[in-house]
Amino acid sequence: MDLSIIIVNYNGEEYLTDCLDSIEKQCQGFSYEIIIWDNASKDNSIEFLKNNYSNKIKLFASKDNLGFAGGNNAAAKHAQGKYFFLLNNDTILLNPMKPILDLMRKDSKIGVLGIKMLNGNKNYTISSGSLPKPYQLIYFKWFSIINKEFASGMFSNNNPIEVGWLSGSFLVTPKSLWEDIGGLDESFFMYVEDVDYNKEVAKRGYKRMFMPNLEYIHFVGFSGAKNNLLVKGYRIYIKKHFSGLNRLIANFCLSINELVKKAKKSY
Repeated sequence: MDLSIIIVNYNGEEYLTDCLDSIEKQCQGFSYEIIIWDNASKDNSIEFLKNNYSNKIKLFASKDNLGFAGGNNAAAKHAQGKYFFLLNNDTILLNPMKPILDLMRKDSKIGVLGIKMLNGNKNYTISSGSLPKPYQLIYFKWFSIINKEFASGMFSNNNPIEVGWLSGSFLVTPKSLWEDIGGLDESFFMYVEDVDYNKEVAKRGYKRMFMPNLEYIHFVGFSGAKNNLLVKGYRIYIKKHFSGLNRLIANFCLSINELVKKAKKSY
């Protein structure tokens, strides 16, 4: 098995047809499996998948919502592919996946690979960045925008680019590395677990590569209400990856970030 496509679903029935049909269209020329872990959805997702895709997927229905990290980890235990491909349920693949596998086979030091994200209106959306330094946590965009090309989505060439982290909504990684790291850290229920995984990959000397010539749609939505989850995630990240003065600076900067956003929300 070349690729295990792992999808964590929670109330995503409306997105599943487009997502799964795009996988069938774009995953040609190699062997793959689709594993869907349902995180106790309240909609009709389970019945829909059983009625329409039972012969194309491996479906696991959890009685509890394990979160993004927990759901992916649980699904990964059933995966057989040489590479794992974490894919959000609200996505559509727009290009063939084979060049991704070809590049990872060619360079065994690639630990994570991702591509250009578009939102539901097909506008470029940032999905990668630099690994955060303590002072950068005062303003998340400081480590989310690598340079002008990543800010605009207009890249000067199609060559793969080494980055710090890549979004967990589309993340390809070798199974062997995933198992060495232990998958996603379940201390993170939602948000920042992908940055943390990329950090662990970097600590082991592997590259995180971004392919600007390939695209996917992610019907991503983000509101100020979710910022508290980001802050909570980065508190865990700080405790895990920073120590001494760097930890103090990081927590102080994150507190300012949180206060500013709360102030803006109150006006």
